[in-house]
Amino acid sequence: MAGSGEPSALVPSNVSPTPMWSSRYWFGDADVTWLKHLMAGGVSGAVSRTVVSPLERMKILFQVQSKGAGSAYNGVFGTLAKIWREEGIAGYMRGNGTNVVRIVPYSAVQFATYEQLKKLLMEEGKTELDTPRRLTAGAGAGIASVAATYPLDIVRTRISVQTAHALANVDKLPKDARGRPIIPKMPGIAETFVHIYKNEGGLRATYRGFGATLAGVAPYIALNFQCYEVLRKFFTPAGEAAPSGTRKLICGALAGCCAQTITYPFDVLRRRMQVTSMSGINYKYSSTFDAVRQMIKTEGILGLYRGLVPNYLKVAPAIGVSFWSYELAKDALKYW
Repeated sequence: MAGSGEPSALVPSNVSPTPMWSSRYWFGDADVTWLKHLMAGGVSGAVSRTVVSPLERMKILFQVQSKGAGSAYNGVFGTLAKIWREEGIAGYMRGNGTNVVRIVPYSAVQFATYEQLKKLLMEEGKTELDTPRRLTAGAGAGIASVAATYPLDIVRTRISVQTAHALANVDKLPKDARGRPIIPKMPGIAETFVHIYKNEGGLRATYRGFGATLAGVAPYIALNFQCYEVLRKFFTPAGEAAPSGTRKLICGALAGCCAQTITYPFDVLRRRMQVTSMSGINYKYSSTFDAVRQMIKTEGILGLYRGLVPNYLKVAPAIGVSFWSYELAKDALKYW
């Protein structure tokens, strides 16, 4: 009875209260595996992109500069040195804030969607997907992640490229005490998005190049997951459930390079389409097919692979760290 000092029948005295940090405290006995995959994917994206931010900036600068366009950016080490001289360490991280804002939901949606599609596509009585089903799950994950975050991808590209164009007349810019040019303040995420939306065609403008992106990302993500799963199994020692952290990094690096080699031209087209309406750009494309035609005509087939070498330097650590940090975060969240 109340006030008798006896333990309540509803809360046995030998049962510890659920701590606030536990998922059971917030969701009870509901299955929140999808949320854990979402969180692990977000962590994976933020960690991997920050690690390779300098190489990501360099790749974009290579992709959007057309042949013979005063080419300020030539060679991997030359470009990294030029960014350092003109912008300092901040130049390596230019656009990374936007990139992280984009990549956290992108990676979260990608991994969570892939895990859910694996469950839906799994044949009864089996524990692994066959190749067609795994490719389907990867393609679905790629489509979902791109559709959810594409406007942020355009904004991130614009911010990165705007700085490069601001440096076109670097000799005329005022210098600081160390002799480095003072870079004009660049528009932020919200300002860039509003500008695109208001002045370039509304919502449709924020998805410019979306078709080329899907054509490249869907097979890229599909191949990425397929290659990683196959390599992960190959690198797992006999009698163990998973490879070591170092081997996971190697698996991710190899998977990313394989997938990128096949789908890279679509990435170049995506970047070109995203900046084609910017002032200072000396090429204009009416559609993805028009971009392909003009690029091959003026730059040859190799134009579709512009920036591939520095991209390898970015993809290998980025995908390696992405899969490694995802699995690490997913394992840690098992206890949440």
